[in-house]
Amino acid sequence: MDAQLIAFTGVAAGMVALPGADFTVVVRNALASRAAGLATALGVAGGLLVHTALAVAGLAAVLVTMPVLFRTVQLLGGAYVLYLGISALYAIRRRPSRDDSGSPSGTREDEPGRPVPREFGRALRQGFLTNALNPKAPVLFLSLLPQFVPHGQPPLPRTLLLAALVVVLALIWFPAVALLVDRLGRWLRRPRTARAIEGGSGVALTGLGLALVTGPLLR
Repeated sequence: MDAQLIAFTGVAAGMVALPGADFTVVVRNALASRAAGLATALGVAGGLLVHTALAVAGLAAVLVTMPVLFRTVQLLGGAYVLYLGISALYAIRRRPSRDDSGSPSGTREDEPGRPVPREFGRALRQGFLTNALNPKAPVLFLSLLPQFVPHGQPPLPRTLLLAALVVVLALIWFPAVALLVDRLGRWLRRPRTARAIEGGSGVALTGLGLALVTGPLLR
């Protein structure tokens, strides 16, 4: 058994499952529909693929050592997360406070301001950009992956294996979250509950976005 690989799997699983902007966006979109939630989950995994590919290629090191470029990514990521947060808060005003449609779930597929199955591409893009523009990820992967490359082994094959493992874990975790939210949808989509979740996700995303935009350079 490869003890280092097992240890990395545990660390990577905790890293992937740690609640953040990507988790919040998956939950929020999964409340709209299963298709939107799964699309967002796939987008998040795609964003992780970008970060792991950059780390393997060594480009993450360039990004980290160039403050201006790193700050640009930080601002772009913060602005996008802030936009998602404000959009979520604005959507609360357009969501009915009680179910007037007679539907047991309290939602309609044509509800304004909410992702629906036909907006698969939009949800996919939201998940991808939320993760791909995360400025902490390059530092995390650059500092984490080399620690699990055994001494004397060629670094490239091992790093590729570790990077692929992270993406596989994301492809398991985030779709599972989306499916769980969809499974609990009858309760979660009740107007009051949905408004509370929408508000909580909006506040969380807005706070994260503001922290990235106004905070110091993350190094």
